[in-house]
Amino acid sequence: MSGIGPVESVDSADMDGSYEVIGGDSPRLTDRWHALPQRTRRTALAVTAALTAAAGAVLLPPGHDGRHHDPAPPVPWPANITSWRYIGLAQTTDTPTTTGFFRFAVTVDSGPPVAVRVIGAAFDGLSAQAVPEAGFTVHAGSTHRVTVEISVSDCSGLPLNADLAFLDVTLRNTRAIQHHSFIFGSAYSNDLSELLHRACGTTNARPGSRPSGSAGSQNVDRG
Repeated sequence: MSGIGPVESVDSADMDGSYEVIGGDSPRLTDRWHALPQRTRRTALAVTAALTAAAGAVLLPPGHDGRHHDPAPPVPWPANITSWRYIGLAQTTDTPTTTGFFRFAVTVDSGPPVAVRVIGAAFDGLSAQAVPEAGFTVHAGSTHRVTVEISVSDCSGLPLNADLAFLDVTLRNTRAIQHHSFIFGSAYSNDLSELLHRACGTTNARPGSRPSGSAGSQNVDRG
């Protein structure tokens, strides 16, 4: 058996008195933790808590307070929240035979304020405007009373009997600007017909017809 030297004992000085133990476990983390001084453990816990809070702040978007917020409801279309109601003729003196003054109540149910402007009446040959100011603003939950001056400029295209007469208006809020027709019932139609008879009764006015509205949408007031 050549090439094999003497067998050394396990207590040889060359082995430095140590040897590898197969299957031995290294110290557990919990054993190391409990072996630390109490002050060191408190300091480590405080540093860990601070780092966790800082990481949470970085993950949240700026201005986020961690609570759930419902999204704001969309701004409604102005025509969906604005209504017109005919009140009656305004009491005026020295009114020309070609002009009439009609009173309305305008209400905005909700949402931001609605700016209103009257831009036309039921038929060609009529002009309409709010007086004394052409435009006005109505706030949510309030009713604005307005006088509309309607004048006859050309009798040749006008019927003497106005059936379901309407007003053309523009409505504007922060959502949109809309052109809209508000159609009114018999009370307004009768009063407008009286104006047409007074202004055009001796002319060749055409027979009454049913208006269909000239703006983009319509609301009907049966009053």
